[in-house]
Amino acid sequence: MDDTVETFQLSMQAAEVYESRFVPAIFADWAPHLVDAAGVRPGQAVLDVACGTGVVAREAADRLAGRGKVVGVDSSEAMLAVARRIRPEVVWKQGDAADLPFDAGAFDVVLCQAALMFFPDRAGALREMARVTTDGGTVAVQVWDQLSAQEGYGPLIDVLVRHAGPEAVDLVNSYWALGDLELLTSLFEAAGLRKVAAGSRVGTVRTPTPDDLVRTEIEATPLAGRLSEEAYQSILADAREALQPFTTGDGRLELPIRGHLVTARR
Repeated sequence: MDDTVETFQLSMQAAEVYESRFVPAIFADWAPHLVDAAGVRPGQAVLDVACGTGVVAREAADRLAGRGKVVGVDSSEAMLAVARRIRPEVVWKQGDAADLPFDAGAFDVVLCQAALMFFPDRAGALREMARVTTDGGTVAVQVWDQLSAQEGYGPLIDVLVRHAGPEAVDLVNSYWALGDLELLTSLFEAAGLRKVAAGSRVGTVRTPTPDDLVRTEIEATPLAGRLSEEAYQSILADAREALQPFTTGDGRLELPIRGHLVTARR
């Protein structure tokens, strides 16, 4: 397993690309499943950690239907600016997952989608999530499975690794760093959380073309600043071939991606 830890600090342009491309392609599919796993219901106070542009927080707010409170916290002000524009009635706050700016026991449910693997101190971040959760409350996390389990993403990562420099390779490897469920659940235990459920599902990444996925993976992440134009064009060309098995007759991409959902109690 690669232990590289990556932090996402994006420009405003990248945050807009993230919302317009990444969210509908990948994260909107997973948000309802994470919220379901956590049992979010009206009357609760819900925190979305590393909320990005807020797709999970928005899903939670829809479930609460005006009865309860949703807060999104992220270290990136660019991400939060997009989140505020889309859903101004949700509370959006800048903060570090390692030192959440909230009182102990402030939330009934704490959610974290596809971000735990990027935190420098993963067990410490989970301890912070536990701290701000009320007694008997829920912490629910979604991460991606190991790269070896990614039938669709494996070929794309092979292309990226072939053409990208070492820093870019470190970034793409970090996506899959918590794919081992035993390792993941041990982090919950180290944080003093009691595992309630752990499961996996296969979602589908949908983009108009393979090029759209590649451009999203590059332009909505720190990869944009780590590739030469020559490498970028080579990745586009080779990815079209590598992703052909997942391309429909009309050119759309439907790529499987496997992830884990873990729910725990404080």
